[in-house]
Amino acid sequence: MDFQAMVARQRAFWNTGVTRSVDWRLEQLKKLEHALETREEKLCAALKQDLGKAAYESWLSEIGMTLGELRFARKHLKKWAAAKRRPSSMPLFPASSRVEAEPYGVALVMSPWNYPVQLTLVPLISALAAGNCAVVKPSAYAPNVAQAVADLLGDIFPPEYVSVVQGGRAENAALLEQDFDYIFFTGSPVVGKTVMAAAAQHLTPVTLELGGKSPVIIAPDANIPLAARRIAWGKFLNAGQTCVAPDHVYIPKNLRDAFVKELAGQIRQLYGDDPLAGPDLPKIINEKHFQRVSGLMKSGKTAVGGRTDPAARRIEPTVLVDVAESDSVMQEEIFGPVLPVLTYDSLDDLIARQQKKARPLALYIFTGDRALERRIVAALPSGGVCVNDTVIHLTNPNVPFGGVGNSGMGACHGKAGFDTFTHYRTVVRRGTLDLPMRYAPYAGKNLNAVKKLM
Repeated sequence: MDFQAMVARQRAFWNTGVTRSVDWRLEQLKKLEHALETREEKLCAALKQDLGKAAYESWLSEIGMTLGELRFARKHLKKWAAAKRRPSSMPLFPASSRVEAEPYGVALVMSPWNYPVQLTLVPLISALAAGNCAVVKPSAYAPNVAQAVADLLGDIFPPEYVSVVQGGRAENAALLEQDFDYIFFTGSPVVGKTVMAAAAQHLTPVTLELGGKSPVIIAPDANIPLAARRIAWGKFLNAGQTCVAPDHVYIPKNLRDAFVKELAGQIRQLYGDDPLAGPDLPKIINEKHFQRVSGLMKSGKTAVGGRTDPAARRIEPTVLVDVAESDSVMQEEIFGPVLPVLTYDSLDDLIARQQKKARPLALYIFTGDRALERRIVAALPSGGVCVNDTVIHLTNPNVPFGGVGNSGMGACHGKAGFDTFTHYRTVVRRGTLDLPMRYAPYAGKNLNAVKKLM
């Protein structure tokens, strides 16, 4: 595929001005919504093939979230896209000022394999709502979903508006050589650095949705049964292959055994007595990641789970105890159904240790003490915070979702996603009255009078 020609065709289409029409954008979003609704079964079947997801989980965490994002954008788009009048300062008199929501042009959306429907289409929705054309590059690790998404988008949009590129690293590298107007990447910090370096060659702005080791801090006053239930759900959703999954837990030493016991009970409720034989536990995406996650299970001591099914690439929900910070499971993002539970004696010491680590995509706190909550939130920067639950904060389209530092930059969802793909351009219109005070020569002019106007 000639990527340079593809981008050129999209830029030529964007230059016609067609995508600037808000009504036209709304029509395209409506087409996408209808296509999602009518192809739900095909998408769920592809998700089952690639990730072993149950149809219920596929709808809940992929299709349903995408439809919610679409409907939210359609509802609010006219307001988001409308020009906003702003006051003009006295030195500009007479003048009018406004801010216009201008699309960047041609955007590249590079998506990962772990939520291959949602994390492909949600940023695309924002790009199209903002008036851009887009090239979409789904992950090769989820080939059935990549094909299903390519078929869906190819059937409703012309390639000069939305193009889908399939393939692996070679195609990624070739795409990053092109001169896009915006790049939205979701994936690992390692690849994120490559994307940012490539974007710098064209001074292309980027949004990076990365990841990291999102910690859970359980305070001494926490509701342990509730914490165990919500942590188990958030951790083992999609077999732990979630960018905001609780990566590990810190709990007071005297509460650890009770918490682990509750976790074991919650895992049984979620996946039955034999999770490997049940219908609801997804599989690890490929052999490479299966071996990597299996290797991390050698850290500490297995308190719950620990069995694997190599033929099916399934790992049962596993809880590790007696884990040290230096163990391999604490040195990288786990991205699998393995949960280390560590203990602490002093919350002050724990906070001090966390402050030396990379900033995570999510921070989870379980406490009923509002003062303690505020103290932890203020002390530990993160992409987002969820108190007394896990993962669900990213489902709210009314607030931005994004990382900070090693976990990313920029934001998506709702208005934040529209803003990401929008350049807010200032337009100032002057009247014909001209004040002589700004022009040279300056001799004899009253600077004090000018200062009073500023």
